[in-house]
Amino acid sequence: MGGVMADIDKKIIPTKLLWIDLEMTGLDPQQDVILEVAAEITDFEFKTLASYEARIRQPRETVLDRMQKNVWWADYPANRDEFVAKLEEGKLSGEVEKELMALVEDHFGREPAVLAGNSIYNDRKFITEWWPALDLKLHYRMLDVSAWKIFMQGRYGVDFEKKEVHRAFDDIQASIAELQHYLEWFVKKSD
Repeated sequence: MGGVMADIDKKIIPTKLLWIDLEMTGLDPQQDVILEVAAEITDFEFKTLASYEARIRQPRETVLDRMQKNVWWADYPANRDEFVAKLEEGKLSGEVEKELMALVEDHFGREPAVLAGNSIYNDRKFITEWWPALDLKLHYRMLDVSAWKIFMQGRYGVDFEKKEVHRAFDDIQASIAELQHYLEWFVKKSD
């Protein structure tokens, strides 16, 4: 998976998580592009230590073409229209990558930056494709809330209902709330 930080001491125990959510034109990192990113750094009590949000400037033709090929966007016309209307307001992708790298360096130093989120593997594929220098700053381990969802549904029949917003910052908040829900379930179960 991508470039693991080669100079990291594997015995360092993480004290923070790097929650990232991307909104893209689709799910293929070689064809689709990133439209929006949100990042939130939390401790393991889920206290926010830092956050970051940005829209990424993309060519209008590319975005419209990819959105037309992805039926998912038809179900979210408000999101689609807002992204298209504000394409020129975004930052260049390289600038966003540099800002995210600075955020990681400032808050993690030599500690592994463990990526966290829902279906984070797909976001990681986009990071690897579009922001390879950032990818090199990330630990190879990830905390995927989707794995918790599968286990909790399959083993205990526990569900977590979240709003389908599909905006990067809101999705991070929902992922954190979902993981908290599962952890609280275990605490209540043990009482």
